[in-house]
Amino acid sequence: MKRLTALLAACLMAAGILSGCAQKASAKTAETSSAAQTTAAQATPEATEAAPVSLTVFAAASMTETLTEIAGMYKEAAPNVTLTFNFDSSGTLKTQIQEGADCDIFISAAQKQMNQLDISADSSVNTEGLDFVLAGSRTNLLENKVVLVVPEGNPAGITSFDDIAADKVSMIALGNSDVPVGQYSQEILTNMGIWDAIQSKVTFGSNVKEVTSAVSEAAVDCGIVYATDAYSAGLTVAAEAPADMLKTPVTYPAAVLNTSSNPEAAQAFLDYLKTDDAKAVFEKVGFLMAD
Repeated sequence: MKRLTALLAACLMAAGILSGCAQKASAKTAETSSAAQTTAAQATPEATEAAPVSLTVFAAASMTETLTEIAGMYKEAAPNVTLTFNFDSSGTLKTQIQEGADCDIFISAAQKQMNQLDISADSSVNTEGLDFVLAGSRTNLLENKVVLVVPEGNPAGITSFDDIAADKVSMIALGNSDVPVGQYSQEILTNMGIWDAIQSKVTFGSNVKEVTSAVSEAAVDCGIVYATDAYSAGLTVAAEAPADMLKTPVTYPAAVLNTSSNPEAAQAFLDYLKTDDAKAVFEKVGFLMAD
């Protein structure tokens, strides 16, 4: 009888041990499952989108004021995204991209510079076979106008593009030949038949902001800039470029570069530039949204 009692006690003790082990194993399994669920939740698209992202945008100098304002707005729409801008002439930006500068988005003030980086463009323009534009991302973002501006008070009494060739103009500021606004200016003045005749009067700027500065400081009698830069600099517009003298549309193409480390975030910002909020900022200074 004593042996039977002892045997029963041993069995009960073993059952207790096994029950305890089972409970611990069950708790461990639940803990592991909970951790796995937490990890999965952290890996959802929403969490991924909230991860910090830095984007570098190369944009034509004429977009300095508008993009700076839009950046503040975008911080509310996408607080995890930090935008860094490099504003300069489209020709300079194109060269920097070609030489390997870090850039996620390029916005040019003319098709030429974008075409030179786009392998899908005509080979007569993309002569070097450069391939920097992410396929499917290129879009025409904005349109602008070219105008003749004068210093405060218009000391020379300039009223039209025809006055550029007259004696009343002794100095005019234009963009360099690798600057879109300079290329548009040359097209206008060449079609007017006065390009060669005015060369002794010309002082060149490396981007449109240098041209507006020369006019603002009255260092020249007039200058040719974009309507948006005239607005931002508070310059007086003497005349708008004659439509029959400027046949090249003043269009701003934009694209994500295929060298971008964050192409999805870059595309999201490019899409934001077409929203009604961004449109209001662009149109306030004279830009038109491209069709």
